[in-house]
Amino acid sequence: MDHIVKKRRGVSKPSRLQPERQGSIVGLSASSFHRLSYVDWGSVDDETPVICVHGLTRQGRDFDLLAADLRSRGRRVVCPDLPGRGRSQWLDDPDEYALPQYCADMNALIARLGVKQVDWVGTSLGGLIGIILAGMPGSPIRRLVVNDIGPYVASTGLVRIGQYLREMPEAFPTFDEAEAYFREILAPYGDLTDAQWRLITEHSVTWSDEENVFLTLCDKNIGKAFRNSWFASLNIWKFWDEIPVPILILHGVQSDLLTRQLTDEMIARNPNASVVRFEECGHVPPLFEPHQIEVVRKFLMGDPPPSR
Repeated sequence: MDHIVKKRRGVSKPSRLQPERQGSIVGLSASSFHRLSYVDWGSVDDETPVICVHGLTRQGRDFDLLAADLRSRGRRVVCPDLPGRGRSQWLDDPDEYALPQYCADMNALIARLGVKQVDWVGTSLGGLIGIILAGMPGSPIRRLVVNDIGPYVASTGLVRIGQYLREMPEAFPTFDEAEAYFREILAPYGDLTDAQWRLITEHSVTWSDEENVFLTLCDKNIGKAFRNSWFASLNIWKFWDEIPVPILILHGVQSDLLTRQLTDEMIARNPNASVVRFEECGHVPPLFEPHQIEVVRKFLMGDPPPSR
């Protein structure tokens, strides 16, 4: 199924939204243990929490507006920082920044929650993790939202991302310079408000008294994993084809990583999938605007998918 949603007048206004809880788990890689941070919104009585997993260089607070909306409707929402991002520990071996490690870490998080099922919202890299987990036998994922990514990513797109990572600053002298950088690099998000850009920046950097700069909350070494075979023209169709649960694909019409042709193939190969397209943005729809949040909320609350 295919549906286009147009941006409406008026935008959401970010406030000082805060989750009820913050926590961490200990993940295990081939070389060491590592700490993974997460924020936890809403009632712990929700037996099927929503897990929201961010994109390649981002972190779990990108989902504040979506999480606050779902919380108001009785849902529990857990937003982790993948290793090397946000408040989570960096990995000792950069080669371990790869999909098998991320899947293992997220499985450990689900185990910590002590639930039988979860709903999954995955943006870009978070969507790839969700596709793999949902396509494996015995998966706990009940509903899957895949935000602007597909089971195949061409090497040309990966090369562009690798270059962006190599050029990513490790620190900024001022907050304003940090915000200017994120406005430029995340421009495909669309026409965001000043408050929304500030929200993004506040959770993307941290002040260092020792170095007297704002440090970027992302390990540049995550790009080294692009040498890994998992990232050579990434192809995980075998997992996509086996997903037995409802899937919602979010497509930024101007995206350079997810094309209309690819979304059409995704729908053709898995009858459980439907797609909603947002004309106002590229990679990725940031899930900040009310109309974007509404689409995800309705899907997670069990409403039927949009018609063709």
